[in-house]
Amino acid sequence: MIFGRNRNVKTETVVLPEELQDPRDQLATEPEAEASGPFDIADRPDADGYLDLGSLRIPVVKDMKVRLDLEDTTKRLIGVTLQLGQSSLQVQAFAAPRAGGIWDEIRAEILESVTVTEGAQVGEQEGQFGTEVVARIPAKMPDGSPGWRVARFVGVDGPRWFLRGVIGGEAAFKAEAVGPVNELFSRIVVRRGDDPHPPRELLPLTPPENMRPVRQPGQAGQAGESAETGSSGPAGSPQPTGRSEAPTIVDPRQRPPERGPEVTEVR
Repeated sequence: MIFGRNRNVKTETVVLPEELQDPRDQLATEPEAEASGPFDIADRPDADGYLDLGSLRIPVVKDMKVRLDLEDTTKRLIGVTLQLGQSSLQVQAFAAPRAGGIWDEIRAEILESVTVTEGAQVGEQEGQFGTEVVARIPAKMPDGSPGWRVARFVGVDGPRWFLRGVIGGEAAFKAEAVGPVNELFSRIVVRRGDDPHPPRELLPLTPPENMRPVRQPGQAGQAGESAETGSSGPAGSPQPTGRSEAPTIVDPRQRPPERGPEVTEVR
């Protein structure tokens, strides 16, 4: 005698109509969804397949270019910019209070800061990582015609850390380019460490041995560049205005420069 709801006749499986199926059967057969990051180091301790930058572990992705941002005045590393195709992703990790996250207040600061630029458009939208900010700044194209510089600001609150991403290039305004950059951001691992840091202070970055330091004068503000990106404001506040505090809002029509891994000096 055969027991169970789904009975087998010879080698053929009888599939019950949907209205007769037990919900418990559906739950048992559905594949478990993979957890989405970014992740804390406690949840992703394995460093295989990652570029170790101290407070950040960056997944190694085919054809991805990596640039570290070096602050001119202090000579410290303040961020990492990842180039993937015609899109860029600049990431920074900050200390956050134990009691709660800071993305809500940072997002409000970004909205307020961008609106002071004449003709700028800024708003919020829901994305893979929750509420994000999209900013459009009037800019001239290389041929002198009017255009826009576009960026998406995403943020994730973790255990005593906050990770901010600034997405430029095609992934800021083309739906078909969003997926790979979002996937890259979702795989980043943050190592907060046990050292005391006040809220909004940048978590320290360390360069890998195979990075080559270079100086790129006169390139600040180019599309895909991380010069001017990620320098912190007071107490490490990631703010979107001011030359040394603003993530560059990338001109989506200009092709990013082709360069290999390097350290870019922020001026």
